Amino acid sequence: MATWLCVKQCGACCHLDPTDRPDLEDYLSAAELELYLSMVGDDGWCVNFDQDSRECRIYEKRPRFCRVETKTFEEMFGVEPAELNDFAIDCCREQIEGVYGDRSLEMLRFDQAVGI
Repeated sequence: MATWLCVKQCGACCHLDPTDRPDLEDYLSAAELELYLSMVGDDGWCVNFDQDSRECRIYEKRPRFCRVETKTFEEMFGVEPAELNDFAIDCCREQIEGVYGDRSLEMLRFDQAVGI
């Protein structure tokens, strides 16, 4: 069975372009949406994403919507705890494909890391 984990130096989830995520209002509070939009740089990437190191500059203090946690996904998306693993894998694969492509090094690294 594949097991979700965050692959370091991927950053696909840090591509926050709201035109790629038209349903933000469905799962973010008004305050979270305002914070989210304030984090989007001119290029669509999070202003806290270091493009050189490909790491988050605020990782330890990142907002709730940047965390893959059982409670967060249950509250935001209605994902039951038992479904989180598969849901997170599907979300990451979809985001990586959208940002880097389905045959990208990032996708290969993710698939290998989670055991796909």
